[in-house]
Amino acid sequence: MNDQTSTTASHDDYPDSWYAASVVLPDATAPLNELLDVDVCVIGAGYTGLSSAIHLARKGKKVALLEAERAGWGASGRNGGHVGTGQRVDQEVLEKQLGMETAQQLWQLGLDAVQLVSDLISDYEIDCELGSGNLHFAAKRSHSDEIEEEVAHLNAVYGYDQISFIEMKDIEDYTSAQGFYGASYDRGAKHLHPLKYALGLRAAALSEGVHLFEKTPALKYETTSNRVVITTPNGSVSADRVVMACNGYLEKLCPTIAPNIMPINNFIVASEPLTDELADQVNRYRTSLSDTLFVINYWKLSDDNRMIFGGGENYSRRFPSDIINFVKPKLLKIHPDLANTRLEYGWGGTLAITLNRMPDIGIVKERVFYAQGFSGHGVPTATMAGKLIADAILGDCSDFDLMKSLPTRAFPGGTLLRWPGLVAGMLFYSLRDRLGR
Repeated sequence: MNDQTSTTASHDDYPDSWYAASVVLPDATAPLNELLDVDVCVIGAGYTGLSSAIHLARKGKKVALLEAERAGWGASGRNGGHVGTGQRVDQEVLEKQLGMETAQQLWQLGLDAVQLVSDLISDYEIDCELGSGNLHFAAKRSHSDEIEEEVAHLNAVYGYDQISFIEMKDIEDYTSAQGFYGASYDRGAKHLHPLKYALGLRAAALSEGVHLFEKTPALKYETTSNRVVITTPNGSVSADRVVMACNGYLEKLCPTIAPNIMPINNFIVASEPLTDELADQVNRYRTSLSDTLFVINYWKLSDDNRMIFGGGENYSRRFPSDIINFVKPKLLKIHPDLANTRLEYGWGGTLAITLNRMPDIGIVKERVFYAQGFSGHGVPTATMAGKLIADAILGDCSDFDLMKSLPTRAFPGGTLLRWPGLVAGMLFYSLRDRLGR
């Protein structure tokens, strides 16, 4: 392990959640208080930054990793833990927008991302409750036909035989979830405990010699002809390359890319442990589960049989005052059989979306690499994005260039006026979610 000075761990370092309550938190590394010279400075210790740092350090690069809070403090330690295949956008949409060849490359990259997560967990012996399978439910009758067509398309065109269609009448063989009209069952998808995974990557980065500085926000950066200097409250880093891995917490650090993403808040609850009988009733095969609503619901069981359910969003800088009662009606609409189950934790997190729901990956001023806007598909996509950036810095730009070539549009009005437009758009789609068809 990297012999860095540390400070005592505290649960106050992380937002209150079942995830934080269910792990042994490592001691924090000391903040940066010197002038440091490295090959690469990574800003942000979520999945993207940790993955990038690991892959760079493996190849002998001297890496400084700056984190304003604690590793995994943001969305990487608070999300639903789903590790889905493919991209955030359906393949047939990608085919129409980008052509079959690019769509096929993106499909394979999505599969590779799930495998990368599995490989990192295996390589570094990360105990993070890794499980398999995802059930994706049709929330409307019309969605059932769309799911069935998508499954047939993936089977026939992509040769993907790990996914199958489930008729409405057969849903009860898998779950007691109510109100759905069919589903796809993707046996190639994975799911995990997101904070355990993030902390496992943190330990892996330290074991590879990464210099991690927690509680060290990057205040600004300046580029010269051959270096980038990153200023922090009590020190600075001079680097040949920078990885900007801030996602929904980018704020004003890099104004060039900030308009490409919109930070939004999503909310999750965790129940008391269910009895084995009730757990089998709600999720017989211990898969992850999700639905087709625009404001998606997603859920799974923890290893100790807690229901982990995510539902509902808001588009302000504040979380609801009572997250449990904000999310509870969405849970009980799907699982009325949990009406007498106590919800013990409720928490929120900030993620970033893009207009086209595909990740925004690129370079600023030749030396600053970035990846952001994973739009709810972050566990595999952010992990892979970190590797792609590391590969590009090391000289292999093939997959990085594929992602960089995807069209990216800034939100109308930039960072100043994007919020009103988003709220109007989300209200429209929320209304459509509530209507029939």
